[in-house]
Amino acid sequence: MQFNEQNSQSNIIYGRNPVLEAVRSGREIDRLLIAHGVSGGSVTAIIAKCKAKGVLIKEISPQKLDYYCGGANHQGVAVMLASQEYSTVEEILQNAENSGEKPFIIICDGIEDPHNLGAIIRTAEAAGVHGVIIPERRSASLNATVAKAACGALEYVPVARVTNIAAAIDGLKKRGIWVFGADMDGTDYRRTDFNTPCALVIGNEGKGIGALTAKKCDMIVSLPMTGKINSLNASVAAGILMYEVLRARRPL
Repeated sequence: MQFNEQNSQSNIIYGRNPVLEAVRSGREIDRLLIAHGVSGGSVTAIIAKCKAKGVLIKEISPQKLDYYCGGANHQGVAVMLASQEYSTVEEILQNAENSGEKPFIIICDGIEDPHNLGAIIRTAEAAGVHGVIIPERRSASLNATVAKAACGALEYVPVARVTNIAAAIDGLKKRGIWVFGADMDGTDYRRTDFNTPCALVIGNEGKGIGALTAKKCDMIVSLPMTGKINSLNASVAAGILMYEVLRARRPL
């Protein structure tokens, strides 16, 4: 897995004591970065506390950690801070209920480019989406790049991070939410009735929706392609479908 985080001093804390205090303080931590071969002492305590909090832990090369920390003395450990606190799926559903509207959720199945994730969140805010769900792994996280691309939308759109997208879909379906996956081999989206409690699944930029995720969807929808290029940028495709849901719910 490649990291998408840019080297940003405002988005990272490094050094054993600063990291330990950041974890203890309850700050919203996106992930813990440990240099290969580093262990023992306070690092053991840091790892234990991060595991207890459900923080993603990743071992990387010392050289990569040097890059993230701008060449500073990181003592083999650093944490990436989330630019915004993560919500829960339940909070997203509560957000929909509070609005008096049918739930409208975006599920990003492996969107790894932070610019794409930020653009999707920005459009989601404009189109009236109640929340976005992303996976814990193989996904861009709420870092500074995402926040910038979202242009302030992170302040208004709750984002939940889950360990298992398939399980999250199962949970939504049990709540009466229809799940539509966006993929090339599906029903033309213009033939689909989106005026229902729904979640749109947007797949990875290169691979699309995962096989298991696709099986969990109630329907696969596609965008007609009449040109010579057979695919759209993930955030562009997401935007088209989000506004189709809005059109179905608020016809002129």
